[in-house]
Amino acid sequence: MGALRVLVFCTSAECLAYDCPPAMRSNAAIFTLHPSPFTLHPSSFILHPSSFTLHSSLFTLHSSLFTLHSSLFIQIKMQTRRFGRTELQMPVYSCGGMRYMYKWRDVPLGEVPPENQANLEATIRRSVELGINHIETARGYGSSERQLGLVLPTFPRDELIVQTKIAPTSDPAEFVAHFRESLQRLQLDYVDLLGLHGINTHELLWWSVRKNGCLAAARELQAEGLVRHIGFSTHGSTEVILDTIQQEAYGGFDYVNLHWYYINQKNWPGVEAAAAADMGVFIISPSDKGGMLYKPTEKLVELCQPYHPLVFNVLFCLQRPEVHTLSLGASCPDDFEMQVAALKELDSAGQHLETIEDRLYAAMVDAVGEDVAQHWSEGLPEWEAAPGYMNIPVILWLRNLLLAYDMQDYGKMRYNLLGNGEHWFPGQNSAHVEKLDLERSLKNSPFAEQIPGWLRETHEQLYEAPKKRLSQS
Repeated sequence: MGALRVLVFCTSAECLAYDCPPAMRSNAAIFTLHPSPFTLHPSSFILHPSSFTLHSSLFTLHSSLFTLHSSLFIQIKMQTRRFGRTELQMPVYSCGGMRYMYKWRDVPLGEVPPENQANLEATIRRSVELGINHIETARGYGSSERQLGLVLPTFPRDELIVQTKIAPTSDPAEFVAHFRESLQRLQLDYVDLLGLHGINTHELLWWSVRKNGCLAAARELQAEGLVRHIGFSTHGSTEVILDTIQQEAYGGFDYVNLHWYYINQKNWPGVEAAAAADMGVFIISPSDKGGMLYKPTEKLVELCQPYHPLVFNVLFCLQRPEVHTLSLGASCPDDFEMQVAALKELDSAGQHLETIEDRLYAAMVDAVGEDVAQHWSEGLPEWEAAPGYMNIPVILWLRNLLLAYDMQDYGKMRYNLLGNGEHWFPGQNSAHVEKLDLERSLKNSPFAEQIPGWLRETHEQLYEAPKKRLSQS
């Protein structure tokens, strides 16, 4: 059977969201359907983005024989939420800028391969077409800012929300110089959002909020018209997050980027505190740091039915009105599709989510016992106070994920950062647990006797060669 060429006239302007070739965007698109015959029900419809792949100027749908009904073609409109006191209408997904760039170190644009730059541009254009107009990057993301500087100025400026992030320093003048260089790299007159990047410790918080510190310098940049709103990003402890949210010096912060998702909910007090302070809430890396959910374990796939684990996680996050946007660290234009398609489930997902959460908790109880599932983190020392600076809470958390959900790849990825993650992922692994006296540090834990054995077992199961953070690679 030959291919059936179909000319479809789109009457809705929303077709612009789904890659209609530019020459056809005014009123029509051509599709090549393999194999034929097909039945097309006449209708004005929008193609679900996962229903086709783009080849040159044609959309090609590869499939077995079936009948296409108009109900398969779903219009999905990007949702927005008020981003706290910034008053920005923020899309519920943001285009994070740390996976599509060429290198994790700054390089001249002449060293960037044309195919990499073309992929970055295609990713940004796909993002904006889908209504994901918040483009988020950082000075610390290698060549990301320079490469974006070739793309972002080609869009109408008022159609984008651009965020970059600059790490606080002991010298505010250095912070300002870094920002001005980033703005030049981005080839923009201003950024909508400037985040103080990585307030992970109280020292970095102090550099930010002390008199004439980095936050004061950022407010001066705001007065110059170079910055619209100022926030902070953090991989720090809940204590550091709460202390930063509660700062009032120089007007405090307008928004926060932090970690919170199903497998790591300890920062919920930070989300609540930010919402109470009318701050925007941006969730960092829910698909990668949230469990490497783009390649989930078979156990997670089974437990999250009828959703893909990635879909479950984004719906879990977005059902909370306190959460405004989730970072999607896209590496290519196709990386948005599953999350965008999930939005059609958001309003009706409640019962499914409750069932999946119950199932996930039951799997944890089956793996470690109910007492451990409920109380494993109680009485544990922070890494600074533990013998050998072991990050015992993180190690036991990874152990639980491994036992309950078979998350070995994720566990290895995180565990082997210990000792090399600096303040972004602090503390040491449990390689030397046999040589350390843990009795005093574990005296408040209900599992003091079992924990040394658990630490040994986790090291045996997860240890590989030490890993570097991506920015160190």
